[in-house]
Amino acid sequence: MNKNKFYNYFDELPLLTDLYQLTMSYGYWKNGIAENDVVFNLYFRQNPFNGGYTVAAGLEYVIKFLKNYHFNENALDYLSTLKNSDGTKIFEIEFLDYLKNIKLELDIDAIEEGKLVFPLEPLIRVRGPIIQAQLIETTLLNIVNFQTLIATKACRIVLAAEGRPIAEFGLRRAQGFDGGISATRAAYIGGCSGTSNVLAAKIFNIPPIGTHSHSWVMFFNNEKEAFDAYIHALPSNCTLLVDTYNTINGVKNAIEAVKNKKNVILKGIRLDSGDLAYLSQKTRELLDEAGLKDTKIIASNDLDEYIIESLIDQKANIDIFGVGTNLVTAKDQPALGGIYKLTAIKNNNRWVPKIKISEQPIKINIPGIQKVKRFYDKDGLMSIDLIYDVTENIEDIEYAIDPFFEYRRKKITDFEESEDLLIPIFKKGELVYNLPTISDIREKLQKDLRRLHYSHKRLKNPHIYPVGISHYLFNLKKRLIMEAKGYE
Repeated sequence: MNKNKFYNYFDELPLLTDLYQLTMSYGYWKNGIAENDVVFNLYFRQNPFNGGYTVAAGLEYVIKFLKNYHFNENALDYLSTLKNSDGTKIFEIEFLDYLKNIKLELDIDAIEEGKLVFPLEPLIRVRGPIIQAQLIETTLLNIVNFQTLIATKACRIVLAAEGRPIAEFGLRRAQGFDGGISATRAAYIGGCSGTSNVLAAKIFNIPPIGTHSHSWVMFFNNEKEAFDAYIHALPSNCTLLVDTYNTINGVKNAIEAVKNKKNVILKGIRLDSGDLAYLSQKTRELLDEAGLKDTKIIASNDLDEYIIESLIDQKANIDIFGVGTNLVTAKDQPALGGIYKLTAIKNNNRWVPKIKISEQPIKINIPGIQKVKRFYDKDGLMSIDLIYDVTENIEDIEYAIDPFFEYRRKKITDFEESEDLLIPIFKKGELVYNLPTISDIREKLQKDLRRLHYSHKRLKNPHIYPVGISHYLFNLKKRLIMEAKGYE
């Protein structure tokens, strides 16, 4: 490897996995069962941030990963060096040859990016050879967990802002440059209006947004001189950061810097510290008195949805919010907790449902090969999601049943409008899905938000959106639990 360059790991992404995925795959191969067909579901158990919804994101990355999946020579050479505790090699050369020639033949169904999703629903359903389904598990979780989490966080922040733009400013605090780029993408899907991250702006065609830092002001003899120099450089694209020394004086210096200057546009004033509600109100007064009624007030400083909601309640005169750390790191909940569970295996040409037992009911998976359908009420609002088995005829299902309480159920036969959420992405390894633009994904989310009742969108104590399972799946789950426990 040339140490003067970044290591190009994109050609070796099959190694972006946990070692046990490879050792289990070797075990399947060694036992002659590598090609046995199975089904896995990728899903999560609880909405993040104690919220009432989640935003699906990351599918495009999943598609590109799967489409280009292969073990190159460098990856295989590395695997050939791994040894057991007794010094013998972990993987036989024949197994590495198998990996070299592997071609994904999986059926992948998924819920599209930008759709609102809820606990227990399979975001991705994988069907095909066990070795292939196992090898891709960790990478799929890595992609979907993070981008879904950040898109959801962004959506919450955007909704809290009540129509005011949210600029994503998080690159310098993101979890590595990889995390910074994918966080920017997810934040834009979630509704952010632009980003300070120039590389991500280029890659995803996102509007780049920026001002200047405190170091610019500190470099010059005084604040007025710094503002004059910045205006000289960018007369028609000027946003000034005013809190380096004293915020109110900074606002006055910014106004003085543009006073009587032709062809100068003071686009914005940025507040980055202090009492943002009070300072924004005073800033607006000063700008309006100077005839700068079109100059926007931008606020930053460790903002999140709760602080933004509070600022709006306080009648803060803020036009744009810049949000960084708390968005791109999802600081209050830094992981979604998505999981990938085996739900069925093919045995003698017959599908056999599988279940994982736990003392915690939430950790017991729904067995079988599942589909998801969303029902809308007479007002066009999302009413309930139903998880049911692919062997069932939807016309024969009368109720959606709570997965944990059989007495809690909702009739679905009266709904006139419904939507299948899981759609084909790959068939036998061949891509059958047309990738939407990031703008299309954003609009898909906005459409879903318009159809979600406000009670599910509130930050505090949101109403729980109902997700039910069919009576068949409820009874199947109960029977498999009883059998696993050794009861008659």
